[in-house]
Amino acid sequence: MLFTWFNHYSGITIKTPTKSLAVDPVDVKPKTFQNIDAILITHEHYDHLDQSLVSEIHKLNQCTVIADATSAKRLRNDITPEKLSVVQPGSEIKVGEISVKAEKSNHAPASTPVSLIITSEDGVKLFHTSDSLPYPEMEAIGQREKLDVVFCTVAVAPGASPETGVDIAKLTKPKVAVPYHAGTRDDQVKFAELLKKEMPRMTCLIPEIGKIYQISKRGI
Repeated sequence: MLFTWFNHYSGITIKTPTKSLAVDPVDVKPKTFQNIDAILITHEHYDHLDQSLVSEIHKLNQCTVIADATSAKRLRNDITPEKLSVVQPGSEIKVGEISVKAEKSNHAPASTPVSLIITSEDGVKLFHTSDSLPYPEMEAIGQREKLDVVFCTVAVAPGASPETGVDIAKLTKPKVAVPYHAGTRDDQVKFAELLKKEMPRMTCLIPEIGKIYQISKRGI
């Protein structure tokens, strides 16, 4: 699995051996996304849902759009009906052989937010927590899924901080923790310092925007 962080929020592209996905595309040009098979939307806030951009990417690629209930309602006039799927915590949708599971998101300002577990054809698992603060059930998710990478919100969202991001990593126990949705790089660096102190065996990756990273079952 390859991933690229493309904005300062939660926007990432994911490429597996057979499919390409874009999560929460905002602040990018439609033509950035070539041969996209699915767009995933976690909630309706401006830094996660850009209706016109999603519509343009959909038109260019004829791709599936998978969205939380509130975002899907806003998109229903822009997306071909058979290409729009609604998810809520507990849902699972397949994009070819890729699994997209929706989990709870502890992000009260949003109406129907979800976090997402994306599993590649060969079993690599990425947990996209969107704007979520930590919540107790994350521990069970980590134990059940044996996550390879978890994206941890460290700033911008209400209540989010490097400390809450580290709490997400401690609950889910991935091989690699990635601090994102960052106000500044300082937030990511502080997350890394705290993680090293509290979970010294866990790998931390501070991503650079636009750089491609490769994940395998052995790490990153």
